[in-house]
Amino acid sequence: MIDNLLDNFLNTLRLTTATYKRYMHEYVDFDDKLIGILGPRGSGKTTFLLQYLKELDIPFEKKLYFSADHVDVIGYSLYEIAKEFNKRGGKILVIDEVHKYENFEKELKSIYDTFEMKVIFSGSSALRLEHAKADLSRRAVLYRINGMSFREFCELETGLSLPKYTLEEILSDHTNIALEINNTLKPYEFYDKYLRHGFYPFYKQNPATYRNKLAEIINLVIETDLPYVFNIEPKNIFKLKKLVSLLCSSKPYELNISKLATKIEINRNTLYNYLHYLEAGSIIKMVKSKTKGDAIFTKPEKVYLHNTNLSFTYCHNSETGTIREQFVANQLSQIHDLSYPKAGDFLVDDKYTLEVGGESKSFSQIKDIKDSYLVIDGIEIGTGHRIPIWLFGFCTDASSMFFANHEVL
Repeated sequence: MIDNLLDNFLNTLRLTTATYKRYMHEYVDFDDKLIGILGPRGSGKTTFLLQYLKELDIPFEKKLYFSADHVDVIGYSLYEIAKEFNKRGGKILVIDEVHKYENFEKELKSIYDTFEMKVIFSGSSALRLEHAKADLSRRAVLYRINGMSFREFCELETGLSLPKYTLEEILSDHTNIALEINNTLKPYEFYDKYLRHGFYPFYKQNPATYRNKLAEIINLVIETDLPYVFNIEPKNIFKLKKLVSLLCSSKPYELNISKLATKIEINRNTLYNYLHYLEAGSIIKMVKSKTKGDAIFTKPEKVYLHNTNLSFTYCHNSETGTIREQFVANQLSQIHDLSYPKAGDFLVDDKYTLEVGGESKSFSQIKDIKDSYLVIDGIEIGTGHRIPIWLFGFCTDASSMFFANHEVL
């Protein structure tokens, strides 16, 4: 069994040719004994792990990678595989797509408690892994990764190494930062491409079939991942798809929960649950008002598809204003708290108010608000409190991690 898995691993390594290293290589601390990597389907988890293994300076037979849903794994428990690998002197065991394995959290706990090897696991189902917290408490460090930022896309397209900035640096010194970046590349040469096909790293494999592959990923999440985690009956899966389709045709600020529930033929509480499921599957992003709380049954003020690539793939018409807001929400929400303000489009970290728009956008809506800024599409360099929208794609990339004894970043 181990020989077969090692053969598969060797063939997989040979096919791993990606050389670009994403931000996760800087943030993941591989010194921990049990590490989890989770993120949306297609976000680059497998490539990241294989790059790590490929560069790991230990004998090949001391490290092993396999996917939990591979045919050679069927009939064996994760514990049995780890036990056999440990007998051979194995040091690093990497299990991909672990959420597809029944009771994976109990087996990981047993492996952790029994063997001295390092175990790294990944999964596309965020909630399934988060629900494992009780069994993995005090053992696992779990990192959450996202798709590519606009900065990463520009790096991958050009081969350049580009700087990244904190949100505070961008807000306070955006003119000089934009001038510096514009001396290296022209952001709008890449911005529209990123909006359409730059979020998921696999676009590089074949841009011509990117939208088809992305549509397949959406279907897998809705038809397989979400029903498995939330016990959704097969007859209701089409309602989730219909909900996504209806969200495409509604502007975020025109969201009507009652009408939406009626069109899908479900009650309001079920609709709130469905929205929660879709956000957990990285299909949508909700922005709620701080004053109303963040409970599941709190009405979101705005709902977007998770990233602009999904809009261009899934929606027949993508409204320009929605795409702009969607871009900003996606680039900032990974490490910043976004909520709906009294005026403007976003309140960031309970401090900064952002109003998003085109070149003609004025300060009229936010003129009397402290720490307020216009996020403007169509300009390369801004002045004062007018900041070019593309620059928010250069905010510091960071993975968040949680579980016992770790702060959520």
